Amino acid sequence: MRGVVLHAPGDVRVEEREDPRIVEPTDAVIRLSAACVCGSDLWPYRGIDKVEGPSPMGHEYVGVVEEVGADVRTVRPGQFVVGSFFASDNTCEICRAGYQSSCVHRVGMGGLGSQAEFLRVPLADGTLVATPEIPPDDLVPGLLTASDVLGTGWFAAVAAHAGPGKTVAVVGDGAVGLLGVLSARQLGAERIIAMSRHEPRQKLALEYGATDIVTERGDEGVARIRDLTDGLGAHSAIEAVGTQESMMQAIRATRPGGHVGYVGVTHDVELPGMELFFSHVHLHGGPAPVRRFLPELIDLVLRREIDPGRVFDLDLPLDRAAEAYRAMDERRSIKALLRP
Repeated sequence: MRGVVLHAPGDVRVEEREDPRIVEPTDAVIRLSAACVCGSDLWPYRGIDKVEGPSPMGHEYVGVVEEVGADVRTVRPGQFVVGSFFASDNTCEICRAGYQSSCVHRVGMGGLGSQAEFLRVPLADGTLVATPEIPPDDLVPGLLTASDVLGTGWFAAVAAHAGPGKTVAVVGDGAVGLLGVLSARQLGAERIIAMSRHEPRQKLALEYGATDIVTERGDEGVARIRDLTDGLGAHSAIEAVGTQESMMQAIRATRPGGHVGYVGVTHDVELPGMELFFSHVHLHGGPAPVRRFLPELIDLVLRREIDPGRVFDLDLPLDRAAEAYRAMDERRSIKALLRP
């Protein structure tokens, strides 16, 4: 099959890879309907995360089941399915508590590479959720977002306690941040402040439910949010970047007693203990337990109550994956869809 492989920073190739097969009786193999490039894929692409030789890329996926192992019971060939970027059994004590991304048997999907024509999914019963029927083509992008960026934005909003009467500040205007805006609105937030300097992203944030746009960053951005909230700060903040500046911006923009939901993959972030101690801010986040939210998010997309697929502003065939990476790296694209 054809699949995307990262050989070195900036060196993305589409090449022949071995067809996936059933390895464990709990596996499924799916024919991918769509895949995409994630903001986290840019860390190794930029050389910030070390590249250890040729690496299959991609961890977001939707598709049709081709084959299942002997022990798979909840999905069958011919069904359209959505899965999470972590495979999980969905039965262990951690999964039952709603943290499937920390399942005691979890398997990271990144190493398997979903930017391809086919994908092996471990722990298929606990990982995959089937739609009632094959969805129309126009809903496939929205369902694909549920596999990661929508589920991650939703978790960030839940972790930040976004809800009725709340003011929510969103740090980060990538796909996760924008879908954090959508999620906060869907959860009933009264006011949503999107922090963005890019006009197309500002426009989509407003369409997704943002009430205010703040272009300043760092301390200036914090000051602006406090100006908008009578000097108190937001009730909730979504951190969707993962840098020292973005994390501190989120914490400092949150009022005492407020909540920060952080989902940006952190790089060299250190929290000042004394400042954190006196902030009275709650911190919760990490790799989103997407599987917890999949049934609800799939239903919202299928009923067309939300349209998260609009974060895809570049649609390319799989063979042009290198172009997709370049466009996202240069911030010419919010998120690139790849069609095998």
